[in-house]
Amino acid sequence: MNDDASGPADTAPGSGPPAGFTARPLTMADARSVYELMAADQRVHLGRVDIEEADIVGDWQRPSFDVSAQTVGVWDADGRFVGYAEAGEPGDAAVHPDHLGRGIGTWLAYRMQELARGLGLAEVGMPVPQGSPGDRLLDALGYRIRWTSWVLQLPEGATIPERPVPPGYAVRAARAGAEYRDVHAVIEDAFLEWSNRRRQSFEDFEASIVHRPGFEPWNLRVVTDPAGAIAAVAVVLVNADGEVPEAYVSRLATRADQRHRGLAQALLVDAFAVAREHGALRSGLSTDSRTGALGLYEKIGMTVVDVWVNRAIAL
Repeated sequence: MNDDASGPADTAPGSGPPAGFTARPLTMADARSVYELMAADQRVHLGRVDIEEADIVGDWQRPSFDVSAQTVGVWDADGRFVGYAEAGEPGDAAVHPDHLGRGIGTWLAYRMQELARGLGLAEVGMPVPQGSPGDRLLDALGYRIRWTSWVLQLPEGATIPERPVPPGYAVRAARAGAEYRDVHAVIEDAFLEWSNRRRQSFEDFEASIVHRPGFEPWNLRVVTDPAGAIAAVAVVLVNADGEVPEAYVSRLATRADQRHRGLAQALLVDAFAVAREHGALRSGLSTDSRTGALGLYEKIGMTVVDVWVNRAIAL
């Protein structure tokens, strides 16, 4: 989300969008437009494009997500799509770089709050690059920082270190069927130790990961313990449409009783190696200040390329 910090008077809560713009709830048919908008925003503020259309489609097709009730889009007088917001846990928003400073971001922030109230949420928040126009806008609107996140990359051509698993353990792709439910359980149990959110249903996990456009079985990597049960999980995807094909580890989790055995490092190294076999030249992931995992990733040669803050406001 980007805007000046002092939107015009007609961006107050309950009003329509700024003069000369129209707004409506989005539909699944708008996913491509949202992708193009967010890609334009990332090119300017990150210097690269990390988002994929499949990310949006996967999130929006979750059974718990109501696109028409949780989103809004903004168009200019010429019919160009220039802004969007969605409310959820977390929310997200963007304004086209060519339309900054016109009050769109401020209006979207207020509209996102209204949508979140309709969902019964106690607060609404979203991640923004630290120091970006969106960060400054939300700060001016009273949004506090909940946590800090770091995006890390394993540079192109970097040596992937060896990290063998202990005797009796094995690394492989998860097996479709019942094992996918075990994958989901390991992820949710681990993430909910430090994340203050509702437990994601298996159906939402399946829709956003397994049924995500482009998903392949090798994307779900697991470590099994000597009894054959899943001890650790990594979800790794490859964005082949970027300037440099890049693997992204969107989930990394270890069962509580299996920690301190080096499983996470071994699984991460495996994920990067397998992704490289599938065309990825670079690998990345993100972590935040709630996990204490930054050092883990730096130990295998990853470096921080972006810093984000998650800002929120009580409703």
